[in-house]
Amino acid sequence: MRIDGRPNEIEDALRHMHNGAWFGWSDSKNKVYANLIIHDGSKSKPTESAVNAKLVELQDAWDAENDSYKSKRRSEYKSVADQLDQLYHDMTAGKLDGTGEWHKAIKAVKDKYAKG
Repeated sequence: MRIDGRPNEIEDALRHMHNGAWFGWSDSKNKVYANLIIHDGSKSKPTESAVNAKLVELQDAWDAENDSYKSKRRSEYKSVADQLDQLYHDMTAGKLDGTGEWHKAIKAVKDKYAKG
């Protein structure tokens, strides 16, 4: 998995195919299908095409989620601590009626990334 969280290795797909430590590698520095070994005797080795299909499925799901308005909003919202600080200052200034800084900041993000 890349640092941004997008699945990009067959190991990402394998972790989603079954629970537990059911697989491993004959060469842990070279995690390719040819080096895949199955530890759990109740599981059969998936085909390479099945593993690749699962990886594509995970990537498509990740791409859809991270291209959504929710993801875009999430990346622009201030931290919860900063939002709470804004709310505190708005409360002490008596600005919980939509004129406060917190409301304006949240509304700007919601307006920028409106629901589909």
